[in-house]
Amino acid sequence: MTALTTNKTYDVAVIGAGVIGTSCAYHLVKKGLSVALVDRNNVARGTSSHCDAVALIVDKQPGVDAAMGYASIQRFLELQNELDSDFELHQRGCLYACDTEQEMEVAAQYARDMQADGYNVNALSPKELLEHEPFLAKDLIGGLFSDIDLGLNPYKLCFAFVDTVLGKGLDLYTYTNVTGVRLDGEKRVQGVDTDKGFIPCGKVVNACGVWSPEIGRMAGLEIPVEPRKGVILVSAPSFKFCNQKVQEFGYMISKFSNHECKRDPELEKYEVSFVIEPTDANNVLIGSSRNFAGYDISTEMEIIHVIAKRAIRFYPILKDLNCIRTYAGLRPFLADHLPLITQVDEVPGYYIATGHEGDGISMAPTTGRLISELIAGEEPYLDLTPFSFNRYKRRA
Repeated sequence: MTALTTNKTYDVAVIGAGVIGTSCAYHLVKKGLSVALVDRNNVARGTSSHCDAVALIVDKQPGVDAAMGYASIQRFLELQNELDSDFELHQRGCLYACDTEQEMEVAAQYARDMQADGYNVNALSPKELLEHEPFLAKDLIGGLFSDIDLGLNPYKLCFAFVDTVLGKGLDLYTYTNVTGVRLDGEKRVQGVDTDKGFIPCGKVVNACGVWSPEIGRMAGLEIPVEPRKGVILVSAPSFKFCNQKVQEFGYMISKFSNHECKRDPELEKYEVSFVIEPTDANNVLIGSSRNFAGYDISTEMEIIHVIAKRAIRFYPILKDLNCIRTYAGLRPFLADHLPLITQVDEVPGYYIATGHEGDGISMAPTTGRLISELIAGEEPYLDLTPFSFNRYKRRA
């Protein structure tokens, strides 16, 4: 942690040292800007350490959502050689499994839509599904497979972003609570007030995830992000029975509130859908749920039971494994499922990078790059119109 000095002025203060904030800080320093990265806790202590660990295209809707996911995957492959420390990147692909004929019909249309946009997402027969994952239940209807999807360690990724540029344009202020965003008479950003002192800067990036509304109100902004909880189970170590990230297609139905497919009321209550992900330590992460419970991150036993029961439906072998712990994280939810990557016209110098819901890890490289281009006065390499704060003002 850097000691706070009042005589140092920064180009940018990034508030929030999760994966979005650390990516923004890294990319801004690479543009030659001086950056103060501020967090009331330590690096990666919020949502970025309470989530799964993948960068996917197959959990994105066709169009701008999928384009962002694909661009981030390409950027991750560059970062693997660009960052100073390893963040355990691997490219094993991702598999969707379908439990019903109705799900398979929707999934097959989704695959056709993604193929039309140029993505390699293919429908699988039941036989092909088991060739990928022999320990899956034998009576599943089929599935989808994408070979470009990545896995990684999100905790190490955050520190890799920080460590690569720390002291080279980046100063880190951890355990420093932001108490205000200071504006001049024309509502231009002048700096950030904290419990340790004032940080002068000309620009601020609000990268606080589920806590971004709190930082928004400091500048008179209402940011419509809500915390959406997800519970994860961790298995005891075992032999490698799962080769890649596997999800049920019901994950897409829960994520995007797709009502074309009817699901068991027990699953719908907490929007539970099966997800499994192997780790390098031969555990598996098993999820997950989607429910609104404020900022509570307790793991309710009822939800744990529903997740476990659903997991055994897809991988019967799991009934013989112990669950050694559970944890929950808060996804920064926006109703249209697109993040805010934007400047705020009414408050010159104020930028927002939040609202990625469950795609914060996946979209972190692209978000950081886009924010850095926006602040550096360059033409962003992707159209930022769908991610603008103005879309909410138009609705209001």
